[in-house]
Amino acid sequence: MQKFDVLIIGSGLAGQSAALRLAPHCRVALVSKRTLEDSASGWAQGGIAAVLDSQDSIEAHIHDTLVAGAWLNDEKATRFVVENGRRAIEWLIDQGVPFTKDASGYHLTREGGHSARRVIHVADATGAAVQETLTQKVRANPNITVLEHHIAVDLITGPKIGRDENRCYGAYVLNSQTGEVLTVGADNTLLATGGAGKVYLYTTNPDTSTGDGIAMAWRAGCRVSNMEFIQFHPTCLYHPQAKSFLISEAVRGEGGLLKLPDGTRFMPEHDERAELAPRDVVARAIDFEMKKRGLDCVHLDISHKGEAFIREHFPNIHARCLELGIDIAREPIPVVPAAHYTCGGVVCDLKGQTDVAGLYVAGEASCTGLHGANRLASNSLLECIVFSEAAVNDMLAAKKPVLPTLPAWDESRVTDADEEVVISHNWDELRRFMWDYVGIVRTTKRLKRAQHRIALLMREIDEFYANFRVSHDLIELRNLVVTADLIVRCAMRRKESRGLHFSRDYPELAPKVRNIVLRRRRPAR
Repeated sequence: MQKFDVLIIGSGLAGQSAALRLAPHCRVALVSKRTLEDSASGWAQGGIAAVLDSQDSIEAHIHDTLVAGAWLNDEKATRFVVENGRRAIEWLIDQGVPFTKDASGYHLTREGGHSARRVIHVADATGAAVQETLTQKVRANPNITVLEHHIAVDLITGPKIGRDENRCYGAYVLNSQTGEVLTVGADNTLLATGGAGKVYLYTTNPDTSTGDGIAMAWRAGCRVSNMEFIQFHPTCLYHPQAKSFLISEAVRGEGGLLKLPDGTRFMPEHDERAELAPRDVVARAIDFEMKKRGLDCVHLDISHKGEAFIREHFPNIHARCLELGIDIAREPIPVVPAAHYTCGGVVCDLKGQTDVAGLYVAGEASCTGLHGANRLASNSLLECIVFSEAAVNDMLAAKKPVLPTLPAWDESRVTDADEEVVISHNWDELRRFMWDYVGIVRTTKRLKRAQHRIALLMREIDEFYANFRVSHDLIELRNLVVTADLIVRCAMRRKESRGLHFSRDYPELAPKVRNIVLRRRRPAR
């Protein structure tokens, strides 16, 4: 057994920022499914929203967040994040993040749903710049043990080891390169595993976004809330060679126009805010126009801003599109909506604490109440920093528990898998029917079809998990099907259309705003 003061599962912005804050005080293990550079945080293009301009205000940022979230947001959590925004940005600046500057200071851009320019950024590759800056510091810190190419199999909780206390004592972690399962004990554990975009066929997320933390927390007995709110980013590049390449929200924020193939704009007919409407509105409008006209994609045109402007503001998007034969300074960009962000997740308080003692959550895996029914653009990275700091502060202030001796992973009753193809087939089937039945526009009939298919898959995957040695792919598939089940169960319970959840059977808003909260009867043993 390896023992640490804190185990962090996930190496994106939430995980790395927590590790760096903890390192001066204790020994930290940081688990990364691939390498530290591979995370959804690193893929974020637009930036980080915070009130940094004298013309802006805390109240305006809060109001914009509540409007985008269709008033389902938790107001205390929203205020907590927004009020800590400037401090979070200052911490990143202190770490050395090279935010873009202009003549008046740091350049702030505006994105859909924001009433002011408040998105600080590093050109059009903010996530990559932040991730690179923190990764260098994490690798150099002797108090942080980095476990790359490791994936958590499951949390170790009291009920799983025959104890009455529902407390987390660490996790079983698979070394994907050797096949060895490690027992990692910790006084406290932080889930910073990101979202579940890979449950859908088309997504802007990296391959790591498989709902691991949400599924593990659910099995451990945590409440999970509002999983029906999956944000579909309106503008993913439509090209056979462009795997999950996002066209940033900031392109529309800086004047990009959405058009049909004949050059006609269509957003003004759907919403008075046109291209600057929140993501759910824009994604549904694109979906509507594509289905109505039988289109494979629509077009996002920013060529009217000129090549110099485009190269300055969107150098990475410009370069990537050029590689694929699209000169965005002279022609529009073909785009389609794609699954982008999981707004629901593991329920936690303002300290990042879950329902299980010693288990915290931060970032996209969490449901803090900030996003409500739809995340406001560029609030996600801000939430990562604010809540990871809150979790760290609570861990450092808490009394250390007595860590029991933890049993080793038991492989005595399993064998090597005889048909790995079963995993890839189930993975493909799950992602396709989730896209078809639980996508941007839903019906009760489609949800029931998905529910039936999920039940069949869960039985098959559980049998596979019980009889064969675990593998990276099997762990991810097991977590994805649990996450898919949670999404559908939440969607079935919401008898209205709000934010990201649009049902043809319940097209109106319900008179009462409520969260959908799922509870397990008892933690899995």
